[in-house]
Amino acid sequence: PLVFHGETAKRFHDAFVEGIEQPPESDIDTILEVGSWTWNWMEPPIGTISFVILCIQLTYSHSLNVLKSDWYRTRNQSQRTEFLIRNFPQYNSMILRHWSETLADEKGVMAMQ
Repeated sequence: PLVFHGETAKRFHDAFVEGIEQPPESDIDTILEVGSWTWNWMEPPIGTISFVILCIQLTYSHSLNVLKSDWYRTRNQSQRTEFLIRNFPQYNSMILRHWSETLADEKGVMAMQ
């Protein structure tokens, strides 16, 4: 919305953007015109966030494929187990623990999220 929605972009520009003037209303009539105006000040944060996400994905993939480490799945599984035990105290914690360990499929990917 901050890149292509005209009203949102105008409000964000007025509140947070300095040094870039808002073009006349006739120059930002369409979504594409709004996008080309907002891209000047939205590209740096979007690029940075995209790069961070890419690095996280590469680290995760590298840890699974090259290092044969399964730390992420193990951590998620233990957090899920603790969540179930904490939120469902009426059930036996040992049964919940064993059941939550079976929620991963044979490839190690969480089957239930």
